[in-house]
Amino acid sequence: MIDRLLEIVGPKGIITDATDMHPYLTDWRERKHGNAICVVLPASTEEVSAVMKLATEMQQPVFPLGGNTGLCYGAVPESGNPEKPGIVLCLRRMNRIREIDVVSDIVTVDAGIILAEVHQAADKVERQFPMHLGSEGSAQIGGLISTNAGGTAVVRYGPMRDLVAGLEVVLADGRIIRDLAALRKDNTGYMLRQLFIGAEGTLGIITGAALKMFPKQSNSAHAWIDVASPADAVKLLASFRSTAGQFIEAFELVSASQYELVKRHIDRVRIPFAALPEWSLMVELSTSDVHTDLDAMMGGVLEAGLEAGLVRDAVVATSQQQAEEIWHVRHSVSEANKKEGIGVVHDVAVRTSFVPDFIAAADKLSAERFPQATTQVVCHLGDGNVHYILMFSHEYWASVADKDAFALEVERAVHDVGARFNGTFSAEHGVGRKLPEELVRLGDPLRYELMKQVKLVFDPENRMNPGVLLGK
Repeated sequence: MIDRLLEIVGPKGIITDATDMHPYLTDWRERKHGNAICVVLPASTEEVSAVMKLATEMQQPVFPLGGNTGLCYGAVPESGNPEKPGIVLCLRRMNRIREIDVVSDIVTVDAGIILAEVHQAADKVERQFPMHLGSEGSAQIGGLISTNAGGTAVVRYGPMRDLVAGLEVVLADGRIIRDLAALRKDNTGYMLRQLFIGAEGTLGIITGAALKMFPKQSNSAHAWIDVASPADAVKLLASFRSTAGQFIEAFELVSASQYELVKRHIDRVRIPFAALPEWSLMVELSTSDVHTDLDAMMGGVLEAGLEAGLVRDAVVATSQQQAEEIWHVRHSVSEANKKEGIGVVHDVAVRTSFVPDFIAAADKLSAERFPQATTQVVCHLGDGNVHYILMFSHEYWASVADKDAFALEVERAVHDVGARFNGTFSAEHGVGRKLPEELVRLGDPLRYELMKQVKLVFDPENRMNPGVLLGK
């Protein structure tokens, strides 16, 4: 098989050395390691198609890999069959900007391009692609689409599903769906591309995407706000929506315990308060209209919040550098947590109005059942997505006999709290290999049955990322 793959992708397109393969087989937090025959790096959609046809002929599973920044082990190759370990397929060599259409506000790209490079390309034509997250320097567009990634700007622009205008996909048998016209109107039946968004590589390989661009937000205001509680933060969000709703770009709530870890582990962070707020709100307002006084708008809401007792203190950025310093702290969370210990990260989403009650109930549960852990909260408050984290020390984690079973026990407990508020256990991280049992336990049975039927249509031999999302 390796010889035939070499014929398709050439020597630059295949990795077989165990040491060189290691980063492609291990999740970025280095908690889970997989196995594969080789790593294949095609340079074109036609090469991907040929690889998939060969995999079908040889009956080998295929494990798509993007920037490997996920948290649910969805990119770790595990076939469950030692005789057919499969291949890892990474599109990092497919990293071109194919077309920029400024009139239609569409940028068409290879799926292996890095998110930060899409930002740069849009910026050159006075546009923006409004997805921002901590891993934007390594996350690939194909992986972000496959996991329906979120980020800090979902409150305004929606998740990746709302930012995709077209896809090019190679199916399990090597056939190619080309849907990159990016038409605003196309009422010709099922919108099949939506099936691949959030499918975690289980239905096909995304090789290209047409993405929506938006006007560059040349006018912005940024604030770091000290609030006493999540309940006060929700009330303040309501005030912002009443006054500046159309301008809210980001609205993030973070606990003091989380930013303590950022201070401890990340260099060059600046905290503009004498003491860390018990709860921090990071707010960005933005517009392309240079005549709108966003600073005055921000100041008016904050002044009213101070008078109402919702705001304890606030720092409003007076320069772009100060704004970048504020958001550097927020985007350093994942790296700080990786250095601190073993975090069991939850990706619960509830209605924004239920966020304070969910956090309070999760705190009560954690104190009673998992007193060994400290808790951190990172919440995309504008869309109700709460990353509730239980952080265990390396020493305690080493003493746990069955780490996967214990992690699932923790996850189930917190997920049950979310379910009490009609929430979901996966808002933006996906299901991966970590949570298929939770999808069965907490998901709608009919929806799950229909998902399996869709899987059978696109991948009847379960060759695409087996074990991910729907289990084995």
